[in-house]
Amino acid sequence: MTDRKNCGQSIIELLIAVALMTLLFPAIFSGIIASREGRGQLSQRLEAQTLVREAEEAVRIIRERDWQEIGTNGLYHPEVSGTSFVLATGSESINGFTRSLTIEDAYRDSSGAIKSAGLADPSTKKITAEVSWVLPHPGDISQTFYLARFQNNLSYTETTVVDFEQGSISGAVISADLGGEIMLGSGGVAGWCNPNLTIQSVDLPKNGVANAVSAIEGQVVSGTGNNASGVSFAHVDISNPPSPAPPVGTINGTFDGYKTNGVFGEESYAYLTTDTNAKEIIIIDLENQDAYGKFAEVGFFDAPGISDGESIYTSGNIGFATVADTLYTFDISSKIGSRPQLGSVSLAGTGEKVVVVGNYAYVAVNSASTQMQIIEVSPDGRTLNVVGWTNLSASGGKDVFINSSASRAYLAIEASASAPEFFVLNIEEKTGLRPVTAVYEAGGMDPTGITVVPGNRAILVGRGGEEYQVVNISRESVNPPLTKCGGFNIDSGVNGVSSVTEADGDNYSYIITGDASAELKIIAGGPGGEFSPSGTFESAPFDAGRTVAFNRLDFTFDRPTQTVLTLQVASAEAVNNNCQEAEYSFVGPDGQTDTYFNASAAIPGVTYLPYINPGRCFRYRANLSSADNLLSPVLYDVSINYSL
Repeated sequence: MTDRKNCGQSIIELLIAVALMTLLFPAIFSGIIASREGRGQLSQRLEAQTLVREAEEAVRIIRERDWQEIGTNGLYHPEVSGTSFVLATGSESINGFTRSLTIEDAYRDSSGAIKSAGLADPSTKKITAEVSWVLPHPGDISQTFYLARFQNNLSYTETTVVDFEQGSISGAVISADLGGEIMLGSGGVAGWCNPNLTIQSVDLPKNGVANAVSAIEGQVVSGTGNNASGVSFAHVDISNPPSPAPPVGTINGTFDGYKTNGVFGEESYAYLTTDTNAKEIIIIDLENQDAYGKFAEVGFFDAPGISDGESIYTSGNIGFATVADTLYTFDISSKIGSRPQLGSVSLAGTGEKVVVVGNYAYVAVNSASTQMQIIEVSPDGRTLNVVGWTNLSASGGKDVFINSSASRAYLAIEASASAPEFFVLNIEEKTGLRPVTAVYEAGGMDPTGITVVPGNRAILVGRGGEEYQVVNISRESVNPPLTKCGGFNIDSGVNGVSSVTEADGDNYSYIITGDASAELKIIAGGPGGEFSPSGTFESAPFDAGRTVAFNRLDFTFDRPTQTVLTLQVASAEAVNNNCQEAEYSFVGPDGQTDTYFNASAAIPGVTYLPYINPGRCFRYRANLSSADNLLSPVLYDVSINYSL
């Protein structure tokens, strides 16, 4: 009985086992088969990814070598040629895989973002690398990416005189002062930075040392009486021969009897400041001479007190004189006899130099705390009020020059061991403390005078060190300070300076020195050309030799106050296989003909025929203008980055 039960149980267990095997074995077998096939598919996918990465790297290498090789849309595959890759048309088969590279246009919207539709970007391509296979099961992978022309691979620069001379110019000049720069034509026949090349001299009559100078076109008046005896004043006619002949100075009259401290010249009259207590200002008629060539004294101004006259300036019918620490105004509607006082104002120290522009007088003051003061003057000259000033940690003021728009004051300071000797002040606003915009260290010179000449140059003169220094004022800066571009030594010292720009564009500085036989020196200078408030420069065509993408415009420049410098660019295809015959349309950074580059920026990659980028030919145009005849924008160099 027991045996039959055990036998029946074994049969049941066997049947259950068979049933379970029937159910589970197909699944287990299928899993084993699937696992083996999955490992094969994974291996294919990994191999395909390697082929995609290789294709992507190959096309990048080709792009960097030559954009033109990927510039045409189509179906390609990479091939090894020598030691690098090339693109071959169509797809390729590699060990059961099919690989291809699809090159298409890339599109951008108005903001420059890549989109599926918009404007085709000629310097960007959409590239899809794809690899497919059939066994063990069909599959594929792909990678889409964008390539732009390789940046910073080639550049072209213009920076020297020779470079710029290939272009065309109007109203501007190419200066060699700093190796090659473009600026407005501001007259002159020589560079200010080489003054020793263009000196003419005049021997002035004197007993004392020449100590004052004032110049207008065609004539110079000089104070020569550093003592009360002998000649006090000389009038010099300046010839104006055709360039390149130098001007010649000829003495045509003198005046005696006073110790001269300052001088100011007009067309028919000259004004002297003296040590004579009853006649601090003397008025001389330059059209009234005796048989010996002596000019006649016709009028005078007697300032209150017993102080010496220091500086003199005239504006319209008003004379301005500094006598000790007071600025006086007096009536010169008539030049005859004693001229009546109109007004006065106390200064912070001795008034060394007065200059008048508009309704304001600017006085260099010999004070360690207040080196310059600005005085507002009523139209009738009777009311004078100090409204502005400068407080420098320096020595006393010695001379001041004001530009024609009265936006800048150029102030010379007595020598200091701890401070610069030359300051540029912003006087666009007249009231309160005026800020310093630039400084210059004179290197041992004790300044006596300052003038500013066309071409962004200031001339600082004095005694000791290098006595005649030409300062580049193109770029106002306190730190670093302004720099010198030229100068020369006059061991006897320079006692004063004045400058003139003539109607025909000639520029001269006139200096009074201690040279016993050549006190007056005439120095020609300036960037050259006729004076012009505006001008243009167009570069010669640059031929890249093939169609390229012009990527970026970089230029170095100075843009002084009240000046403008802008650039435009033009890219075109060659005509008759040369760039000289190409048609150029100049545009700004947005591709429009009425916009301009104010600073370095990307070159627009657009097509507004005849402007087209990419192109083979390139030009740029510089536009220069100035509201101040002494200052000019300066273009030092231009560089373009382009990609093959």
